[in-house]
Amino acid sequence: MDQLTLQYNQLSDDYKALKSELDATQEENKHLKEQLKQSKFGFDSVKDTNAKLNFFTGLQSLHVFMWLLDIVKRSTLVLKGGLSWENHLLLVLMKVRLGLTNRDLAYRFELPFSTVSKVLRDWIPMLSSIVKPLIMWPSKDAVRANMAKCFKPKFRNCHCIIDCTEIFIERTYNLKARAETWSNYKHQNTIKYLIGITPAGAISFLSSGWGGRASDKVITLDSGFLDKLEHGDEILADRGFLVREDLASVGATLRIPSFTKGKSQLPGSSVDTSRQLSRVRIHVERVIGQLKTFPILNTVIPISQVDMLDDILTICAGLTNLRRTVVARCFQQ
Repeated sequence: MDQLTLQYNQLSDDYKALKSELDATQEENKHLKEQLKQSKFGFDSVKDTNAKLNFFTGLQSLHVFMWLLDIVKRSTLVLKGGLSWENHLLLVLMKVRLGLTNRDLAYRFELPFSTVSKVLRDWIPMLSSIVKPLIMWPSKDAVRANMAKCFKPKFRNCHCIIDCTEIFIERTYNLKARAETWSNYKHQNTIKYLIGITPAGAISFLSSGWGGRASDKVITLDSGFLDKLEHGDEILADRGFLVREDLASVGATLRIPSFTKGKSQLPGSSVDTSRQLSRVRIHVERVIGQLKTFPILNTVIPISQVDMLDDILTICAGLTNLRRTVVARCFQQ
């Protein structure tokens, strides 16, 4: 009996030692797997800090990323290449944010080049449709309730500030398309967009893309912008927007800086108004500047991807609206 007890105790001690060793091995494996995840590029290696996530995706926090991911998961999108939902979204946002080449993304995520192309073709239009509601045309009451103080003395009826921006594209071999996209202003082939912002600094209107040859007036009249306007709306713009009569036909007013052509001197009141108009109109340029912190919008878009540019810009504009407004300081004046 004593011998059996001794054997039992010995086996019990061996079991405890083996279990302890097994637990230590499992913990080490877990640690090594975590290190492997961190060493391999992907969602797990960029989610740690908001600064890193913002650099790669343009999103301000992990909370926003997960909110967007939750909506994406309800779509009919299909996962490819063995990537997780998180890495699919990361890949697409990196394309939209940084403008990386498809081959670069293929190497980073260890995917075939063709798979990256298919993912982007499927995901970018879907992501655009998800964030497009973030670009909304507000009511007059909403505009006035959120109007910055610097607008109130002279422009309290302002509903929108408009301007155009251009994105460089690759030169096409098609002579007609090359002519239609040539921008005399940029001296390069471009796609041109009309952007409207509220006095609070939110992007409230974004047109579809036009060839760089199109004038500001043509885009304003044919983009559907006038359909948004109501009687009494005041629109601020630069001198290039010669649409005063067209806006008047829908009951809206155009405010642009005074012209000096043909005049030896402007009245003092006109100079003062023009100065104040320029001071508040500059906010649309600041918002466009914030929009173009997405490096892809400062690259030359390949001809093969120009058809996705409307969706890419929509995503950039929607994500810009999730950021803090650049008109914040104007609220405090």
